[in-house]
Amino acid sequence: MALFRSLPARTLPGRLLLALIAVPLALGLAGCGKKNDAAALTTAAPAAKVAPPAGKAWADVVSITPDGGYLMGNPNAPVKIIEFASLTCPHCAEFAEKGFPHLRDEYVAKGTVSLEFRNFVRDPYDTTMAMLVRCGTPESFFGLTEQVFANQVAIFDQLKPVGPQLQAANLPPAEMFKAIGERGGLTDFFAARGIAKDQAAQCLAKPETASKLVDSTQKASETYNVTGTPTFIVNGRNVEVATWESLEPLLQQAGAR
Repeated sequence: MALFRSLPARTLPGRLLLALIAVPLALGLAGCGKKNDAAALTTAAPAAKVAPPAGKAWADVVSITPDGGYLMGNPNAPVKIIEFASLTCPHCAEFAEKGFPHLRDEYVAKGTVSLEFRNFVRDPYDTTMAMLVRCGTPESFFGLTEQVFANQVAIFDQLKPVGPQLQAANLPPAEMFKAIGERGGLTDFFAARGIAKDQAAQCLAKPETASKLVDSTQKASETYNVTGTPTFIVNGRNVEVATWESLEPLLQQAGAR
């Protein structure tokens, strides 16, 4: 993280390449997950269920927020969650498996809770995947993100040899994310899930997207004290929990019942 935070946006791609060479992929499995004690929230009365737009479920209503996150559900829900997560974090993958289906189907579906997902990027691999999950329509974002989490171990296996290859190739920074995608099997992975290879190449050729992701990560650290992932912000407050078992009672306390 420190490699990113001190950099001006214009120098980001080159420094990300240096970070890729310097930091072993195995380190991507560390540094995520934390928090044990839940922060206290004001107890609220139960919120009334809100009907979704005609012909839709709230889980199908997805929009991009001004902060670059993807918001699922009723934008006017009384309980608003922001999840900061890293696509290379196994604790985030665990929440995606064990918590996200409950959150989506039992809370977002009622219109009483909205979920905004913001990528918290920690390394160039993570950044490449974050660029690719954003490569489709807003409605495809959550599905692609869940696919990455569900296949995280296999993705890591394919990415392991990429660092030495890029170091030997000495590629220009502008080509780095595309090279990670192609050599690490990511473009094939996303092509099988609706993102054509040409489309992926165009998305990965935009280092300004990476700059925005890193800027957002820095802002999360400064604004919400995000020091590990997943981190959940409930109605503007970092609740200091990282599991569904700890998060659900806080949602209920906030009025989502």
